[in-house]
Amino acid sequence: MGHVTRLRDIKSRFRLFALLWPFIAVVLVQAIIAGASLYTLSAVRAYVAGESAWSKGQRDAIYSLAMYANTGDARFHDRFQQAIAVPLADREARLAMAQPVPDYDAAFDSFLRAGNHPEDIPGMIWLFRNFRDVSYLSNAVQRWIDADPKILEVAALGEAMHQDISNNRASPEMRAEWSRKIQSLNGETAPLADAFSQSLGRGSRAITTLLLSVNVITAALLILLAMRRTGNLLQQRQAFEDALNAERERAQITLASIGQAVVATDAEGRLDYMNEAAERLLDWRGTDARGKPLDQLFRLMNEEADKEDRSFMARVLSGEAIDGSGVPQQLVRPDLSSVAISLVGAPLYVEQRVVGAVLVFHDRTKEQEFLAQLSWQARHDTLTSLANRFEFETRLSASLEGLAKRPSTHALMYLDLDQFKIVNDTCGHAAGDELLRKVSTALRQNLRSGDLLARLGGDEFGVLMENCPAELAAGTGERLRKAVEELHFVWAGRAFSTSVSIGVVGLSDASMTLEETLRSVDIACYMAKDKGRNRIQLQQIGDLELEHRLGEMAWVQRLREALEQNRFRIYAQEIVPLQADETTGAHIELLIRLADADNNMIPPGAFIPAAERYGLMPLIDRWMVRSAFERLAVHKRTQPDNPIAICAINLSGASFGDDSFVSYVLEQFVRSGVAPSTICFEITETSAIADLDSAARFIKSLQAHGCRFSLDDFGSGMSSFSYLKALPVDYLKIDGGFVKDMLVDRIDRAMVEMIQHIGEVTGKRTIAEFVENDDIAIALRDIGVDYAQGYGIARPQPFDDGFATGKRRRLGAASGATPGLPLAS
Repeated sequence: MGHVTRLRDIKSRFRLFALLWPFIAVVLVQAIIAGASLYTLSAVRAYVAGESAWSKGQRDAIYSLAMYANTGDARFHDRFQQAIAVPLADREARLAMAQPVPDYDAAFDSFLRAGNHPEDIPGMIWLFRNFRDVSYLSNAVQRWIDADPKILEVAALGEAMHQDISNNRASPEMRAEWSRKIQSLNGETAPLADAFSQSLGRGSRAITTLLLSVNVITAALLILLAMRRTGNLLQQRQAFEDALNAERERAQITLASIGQAVVATDAEGRLDYMNEAAERLLDWRGTDARGKPLDQLFRLMNEEADKEDRSFMARVLSGEAIDGSGVPQQLVRPDLSSVAISLVGAPLYVEQRVVGAVLVFHDRTKEQEFLAQLSWQARHDTLTSLANRFEFETRLSASLEGLAKRPSTHALMYLDLDQFKIVNDTCGHAAGDELLRKVSTALRQNLRSGDLLARLGGDEFGVLMENCPAELAAGTGERLRKAVEELHFVWAGRAFSTSVSIGVVGLSDASMTLEETLRSVDIACYMAKDKGRNRIQLQQIGDLELEHRLGEMAWVQRLREALEQNRFRIYAQEIVPLQADETTGAHIELLIRLADADNNMIPPGAFIPAAERYGLMPLIDRWMVRSAFERLAVHKRTQPDNPIAICAINLSGASFGDDSFVSYVLEQFVRSGVAPSTICFEITETSAIADLDSAARFIKSLQAHGCRFSLDDFGSGMSSFSYLKALPVDYLKIDGGFVKDMLVDRIDRAMVEMIQHIGEVTGKRTIAEFVENDDIAIALRDIGVDYAQGYGIARPQPFDDGFATGKRRRLGAASGATPGLPLAS
């Protein structure tokens, strides 16, 4: 934390320097110019003082020399030498600086002998070096040079006079001549000295004026620069303020428009801001709530602990960020009304100090309603609104457990519509669905209020009647049979007779398991069908052995005969892409049918449950794999221009636990020559849940050889999403129950969209079943579903030598879809 603070301080200093550097530069430039000016003026002043000493020395030398000529007194000669030494020393200094290689040390010594102050001499040398060619100073130097011959002549005259006087050779005539010559030299030297002084004075004044002008101009320029920089800073500040205001406005508009409720507080926990969503959620106007402590606006109740959360705001304002999105809470308003919410809180920092907090409320009302709807769908059949098999078996298990605690007599019924397939095959699934709804209504009207009616499968229903003796159960069963028989069903002008076969068993033995009970009532229903349909078969739990034998004789024998006589048939139904697909070849699913003694096709729903129940599915699966591979090999040889890219084959859960089944499949690949990448095995939700570990192991074993897998009827149970992560399948087949009504049921459409989104996230492609018309196909394509399958795409057709793909129509331009979307005719 300290390291971060130091970095932040360093960055702040850099930002301050970037802001102030022009002003610092202005001050530095002005200081440099002022210093240079002062230094130059000091040097000029030193030259003026030196010139004054030079002029005084020249005058004193003339005067002393004149007195020496008149009196012959040696003291005047000494004064003469002292006086003449000043201009001579200045001359030596000038000559030392003016030579090709300046000798500044000699110049310094000469200036020092001339009586100049040591601290002034460097400035004098600097001024001569840099300004001797400047007009005014160059004139002064020239006047200085002009006076040199006279100075030298005076000095020479003084030496000559001193020799004559010292040797007593000075006659009156000589003295008179010396006086005359001294006066002449004085007359000639004085104008030169005056000219030197005046020229230097003008030069110094000119330099002073120049420096003053430079300082004034520089100051003016620097002031203009500072003013411009200040203007730029003010413009930047204004731009920053405008951008900040715009950003604040955008943030407020964004907060006002989002669906989440957002509340901001100050450091004391008092409301500072709330958007419109928060006003609606809290039932407060922003102007009325502003400045109030949050505990006066609402209270938070923890749903799990069922108590008020009083420490939430204190924790946030202490610096703790709280993500309560996964914790269900209730927001309680002052009027004691409440809303289910999830809440996220985060502190606001300014310079490492908490100055407030932001709370984001998510209204979970719609989510709870949706979850309640999902929970209802998990326990109910969406077509008939009856309880589904899961709910039925749960209630039945509870009833069986209750028998051990409180002996009683219950009745269990299993109802199977007769000839339902005729309606489905001749009029389509829509007619079959309508028939199921009417049958459900008729059955419900003839049951007690406490009886449980459930749809267990396609055309199968179950009834649980608690505290119901055998006589009442028999009478109720007869009423149900008559209600269905008297139900006159008409579709598209065609009338269909309806009937139902009902198996009834009494429940009073607490030792019976759920499976045994369901098997008993299933056998009773089968016996009713086997005895001619449209009848009731009452069964007692004590006759289980007979029922087992009868069931085995009926189903096992028929299925074994079908295997031996090769009476199973393979049908193929095409699956078409709804999105761009580069796969070359058809995508089909193989469906199994059973031909009865009259060569009528029995759908798999009629015999697969019995085959699964009595352990015959591994044999049927092996027959299906072997036969399918043989047909695929023949198709590849005979129809090379009509290739099949993917062939889906349904497998039962019983084959997952068969360790030899994987080896059998691999043997068939070798024997037939079919490529493993062509095969996609379909497994159902029920079979996968039954033995999840075996299913995952089985999938991975065959995927290692190139096979693909599809999870059938995905989404039909609440557990679908939990086990999906454990199954490495390649395709998700969306349960047709959601697809066929998705255009009129928003929940069904939402489920389809959610499953498609899960497929995208997990990298699995999606296939929609029960696509029965163009509008459904278009909606699926718009959602992003990858493939479609159903009567609206292509009807199942025998998978034999005459099988050909592509027997489907294409969606017309009038539908508003992209041309080329294939649909069945």
